[in-house]
Amino acid sequence: MAGQPIPHFHNTMKQITLLACLTVGALATVTMSQNMAGKTMTYGGVKVKVLGQKPTKFPMGKSKSDWKKTLTAAQYHILIEDGTDRPFKSKYHDNHAKGVYYSVASGKPLFRSDDKFESGTGWPSFTKPISDSALIYVQDGSAGMQRIEVIEAATGTHLGHVFMDGPKPTGLRFCMNGEALVFRPAR
Repeated sequence: MAGQPIPHFHNTMKQITLLACLTVGALATVTMSQNMAGKTMTYGGVKVKVLGQKPTKFPMGKSKSDWKKTLTAAQYHILIEDGTDRPFKSKYHDNHAKGVYYSVASGKPLFRSDDKFESGTGWPSFTKPISDSALIYVQDGSAGMQRIEVIEAATGTHLGHVFMDGPKPTGLRFCMNGEALVFRPAR
């Protein structure tokens, strides 16, 4: 039937795009994260100091049982159990409104919408955090690959990962889980 859309073409293209982005991201991640523990680098003004392991004390840290009382099941899975949103399912991956993204755990600001970009990965992606002191970076060897995990400095909760395949000026892609964020539009 001429002029008819190809069934499932859009979803297939999303899957192909995601696979390509994940492959590029994985290659960039291996380059970025190999032997990075203990090193500090600056990318377009963003200071990234990679720790070999996650610290155990945080100013606003809580026990797992306390987090379970304050977070939804999905938030708990991502923030405490280091889970991830399903690609293209995050409430913020396609958000284009102006405003600030805050931590769902602490309420502290983490990212500005001006630094958000379309990465094609299905997760909200940013070129830089709102401040260098808001985040901590930790070497992550889970899921069979080497990555740089991004955790909130105030709570120690898992937010996502940072990759070296972002746009200028930093060249970084902060790939964040939407469940870890709360968006507040600009007034």
